[in-house]
Amino acid sequence: MTVFSELRMRPAAATRWGWDASTTSRLAMAGVVIFTLLVGANLATPLYPLLQVRLGVSSLGITVAFAAYVLALVATLMLAGHWSDHIGRRAALLLAVLTGLAGGLVFANADSLAGLCGGRALQGVAVALATGASSAALRELLPERPEWASRFTLLASAGGVAAGPAIGGILSLLPGSTTTPYLIHSIVLGALLVPLYLLRARPAIKPAAGPRPLKALAPRRPTVSSEARGAFWLAAAVGFLSFAVFGFCLSLAPSYFAKIIDTDSRPLIGLLAGLTLGASALSQLIAVRSRFAVPAGLAVLGGAVALIAASAAAGNPWLLVAASVAAGLGQGVAFRTVFNDVAGKVEASRHAQIISTVYVITYLGSAVPVVGLGFATAAYGLDAAVAGFVTACACAAGLLAAITWRHGLRR
Repeated sequence: MTVFSELRMRPAAATRWGWDASTTSRLAMAGVVIFTLLVGANLATPLYPLLQVRLGVSSLGITVAFAAYVLALVATLMLAGHWSDHIGRRAALLLAVLTGLAGGLVFANADSLAGLCGGRALQGVAVALATGASSAALRELLPERPEWASRFTLLASAGGVAAGPAIGGILSLLPGSTTTPYLIHSIVLGALLVPLYLLRARPAIKPAAGPRPLKALAPRRPTVSSEARGAFWLAAAVGFLSFAVFGFCLSLAPSYFAKIIDTDSRPLIGLLAGLTLGASALSQLIAVRSRFAVPAGLAVLGGAVALIAASAAAGNPWLLVAASVAAGLGQGVAFRTVFNDVAGKVEASRHAQIISTVYVITYLGSAVPVVGLGFATAAYGLDAAVAGFVTACACAAGLLAAITWRHGLRR
């Protein structure tokens, strides 16, 4: 099928033309697309201090721009999380790359807060379109290894979010510090369009029937089977907490970390901001099999988040690094376990829709608390606001750890 017949949801005559990629190549393509889009969505993290000065934007404005990305992502997941089931995984990923390309260019050329929000919103739409499609594609390509499909999904996602700030900090040293990173990223996205277009797509898992195929793309109220409901809500709760911590790392943390280590080096600040996400990504390579993996991971996350505030009070950069790594490892183990559980209990034909709904709640964690943190920063200052934020996150992690520990004992 051609891309255009997929988008029209009309079957096309079989053709020999196209790249009949191997399973390994398709796995790599699905992972690389979501990884690259998330890199682009997080290039801005070390650039925010520069943008504040260039555009005269306050800390609250930065959190608003960050929230624009997350809210657009969440809205698209709710409205279009099931699209790849009907138009096909390849078509959904192609749309995602095109939208991400537009978002990066808008953000790079923004001359106001509205422009920043517009670019971030387009990036959010792109990531949302790719999230359900890549996750479902990985599961379909590894039908006998659902756990590894989930690991690849989380590795690509957390890896992209972690790499974005570090890459953004390094590329910002080039001339045109706030635009060059996005121009280079746009070239990479443009290159991805070529293999995606040439790829011989597999049929959609739920092709639209009848004379009005577009009706299948209408928003749907997500429903979860009774046997998967408990796993769904636990994954959503752990995801919400996890991304509240991640949202802090990717928005106001650069300014906060810069005070702790007393530096204005953008590569170093970007590396620190992505450290928690990087540790989370690497944790997907660690095999942990225990009914107490979730409470243990949450306990480590809660303790490590509290130590981030302690590192600021002590002015200790090494404690900051250790706490950031520990937070990522704890989050990665806990979230992977609950994510695997819900993914394994959802039927394949509804995988993209249900996983997208998990991410709706998860990504709200990186918007709502972070906007509240922005208001608290404006009212009480950065140090006091962050102290209150990490205390709330540590308490929430402790509560979830206690609940899951009790559940583990029952099992």
